[in-house]
Amino acid sequence: MGKPSAKISPSILSADFADLGKDAARMWDYGAEWLHVDCMDGHFVPNLTIGPPVVASLRKRTKAFLDCHMMVSDPAFWVAEYGKIGVDGFCFHLESVAQVPPSQEDFEKLKSLCAMIKENGMRAGVAIKPGTPAESVEALVDLGMVEMVLCMTVEPGFGGQSFKPEVMPKVKYLRERYPDLDIQVDGGIGPKTIDIAAQAGANVIVAGSAVFLAEDPKLVVTQLRKSVESFA
Repeated sequence: MGKPSAKISPSILSADFADLGKDAARMWDYGAEWLHVDCMDGHFVPNLTIGPPVVASLRKRTKAFLDCHMMVSDPAFWVAEYGKIGVDGFCFHLESVAQVPPSQEDFEKLKSLCAMIKENGMRAGVAIKPGTPAESVEALVDLGMVEMVLCMTVEPGFGGQSFKPEVMPKVKYLRERYPDLDIQVDGGIGPKTIDIAAQAGANVIVAGSAVFLAEDPKLVVTQLRKSVESFA
């Protein structure tokens, strides 16, 4: 059995914030069925981006799967509101809820958060920073509490950083252990780095500037998808 289908998720962090609806429509037309929405609170990460009012407006303008990457210090606080908006995926950072590795008390908090996300009609995902071991999320995956693991290939908080290839063994480890899991990579992904990520086992591809700032964004979306499919 091959890995799950390719999902291309352009990051709106690199879009035109004055015309997000138009850029979202463009990405859909180019074949990207997901949109990656970076929600940063200025606490968990130093940057501050967008919150519920903008996400709610975006929801009205696109049929795409809204893939919300919650770089926030208290993800549970936001679950109900994002669920009400109609967000499709709510991906929180392990490090915002638990120490690494998680204690038993932390694990109970993580399970409760995942259950809350599902109860509010969203897919649950867990993100880990480049330095966080893949083993830290195994228990959540084993119990079916998350549908996706996001392996950050840059430090969270800012776009335009360089891809960290040293994260790929972590992706490979997760793919070998969980053939059916959605594994997402985010940070420095583009035509020059997609093959190494796809070969390691990533199937959900976040790309910001590589797509939105490309001369031919549709071609880049197609290249990203073909790379994932070629290593399936």
